[in-house]
Amino acid sequence: MKLGYQTNTWGGVVGHPAGVTSVKDLYYLANGSTKEALKDIAEAGYTGFEIFDGNLMQYKDKKEELLKLMNDYSLTLIGVYTGGNFIFPDILEEELLKIESVAAFASGLGAEHLVVGGGAVRTNGILESDYTALGNALNKVVEIAEKYNLIPSYHPHLGTNVQAPAQLDKLMPLTTINLCPDTAHIEAGGGDPVEVMKKYIDRIKYVHFKDYENGEFVPLGKGHQKFDEMVKILDEAQYDGWITVELDSYLDPKLGAEISRQYLAKFERQTQA
Repeated sequence: MKLGYQTNTWGGVVGHPAGVTSVKDLYYLANGSTKEALKDIAEAGYTGFEIFDGNLMQYKDKKEELLKLMNDYSLTLIGVYTGGNFIFPDILEEELLKIESVAAFASGLGAEHLVVGGGAVRTNGILESDYTALGNALNKVVEIAEKYNLIPSYHPHLGTNVQAPAQLDKLMPLTTINLCPDTAHIEAGGGDPVEVMKKYIDRIKYVHFKDYENGEFVPLGKGHQKFDEMVKILDEAQYDGWITVELDSYLDPKLGAEISRQYLAKFERQTQA
């Protein structure tokens, strides 16, 4: 079992302010220290990390600095998370160029995965044609990822036009992209993550574990998600990829990472038994 952690817990989830007026700068951003995050992730017992595109691109002109941090803490860059509106033709080219620049840099750092979220919800509601537009855009993301030897996956997310199971079922036949299930977002969107993983297991190359309780994202084992069943599904499918734990915010980020890591240890013991 290869276990990683997302750096976004350190500083919480925001966005790059330049993106308000410039699509090319419309990055996800955790407003904390990447160095501190990597140190804590390593000390908590993980061997890899995922990072937001905005935090990754902060090192665009400091590549050796990030490589040194990865080496110092013996961490693998699993992947980068990015996204876009994807349904508006006038800005799609800019969104894809931004994603390509992120993919190129991530690949040069040894990343394995390119994870994308998105699909805008219009002011007056979702159009059925938005799913076709999203599917077509994601197919272009697939081409970008493959150009840089990255594995592309789509991440359903609250606030997008793919947060409910029925919406995911509309999208998936329209694109060749893989599915990265974020277990808590799936539940918060009205779905059952166990059933979604069963249904799309052949298209799952990467997984986000996140627990959920009383409408809040919490460390693993502190909510009611059925990780035992999810791990069983992955084991039966002979899944040998990364599982990345994600927690958007926590008062003590390192403690949150440690709680989840201790919880996951039981699955490692089962594997060794």
